[in-house]
Amino acid sequence: MSATKEEIVAFMALEFPQTKCTIEAVRDNGSTLSHDIGRDELRPGGTVSGPVLMSIADVALYVAILGTIGIVPLTVTTSLTINFLRKPSAEARIIAECKLIKVGRTLIVGEVSLYSEGSSDLVAHVVGTYSIPLKRD
Repeated sequence: MSATKEEIVAFMALEFPQTKCTIEAVRDNGSTLSHDIGRDELRPGGTVSGPVLMSIADVALYVAILGTIGIVPLTVTTSLTINFLRKPSAEARIIAECKLIKVGRTLIVGEVSLYSEGSSDLVAHVVGTYSIPLKRD
C-alpha cells in the first residue's frame, strides 16, 4: 500500500512543519527532494553545512519509504552514513535523489545522491537504513 506525493506532502506539513525540504517527486522505491540554501544553511568557508546535507538525505529516505509502504509514521532511521565528496555551492539548492535498495518486512535500505542544482557532480553520497514497526493485531 503506497502513498501519493500529495498524501505525503499533507502528512509532512502536519507532522514535520519545521522541515525546509520540498518534495519534488515520489515514485515507487524512490523520491526527489530539494532544499533551498541561504545564510542559515552555511558554515564557515561558504559551504553548505553537513547537518543540512544529512537532513535532506534523511527526509528523502523517509519520503521514498512512505511512497513505497504507505504512511507508517513510526518508521525510524536506524543508520545513516554520509560521504562528503565535494564542496556544495552556497548559491544553489541541494537536490536529493533517493533510491531504495532493499525493502524488507522490518528493514529498508536506501541510498541518496546529493547535488548542487545545475551540476551533475555529486556533493555527497548517503546510505541509510530504516526500521519498520511491527504491525500489531
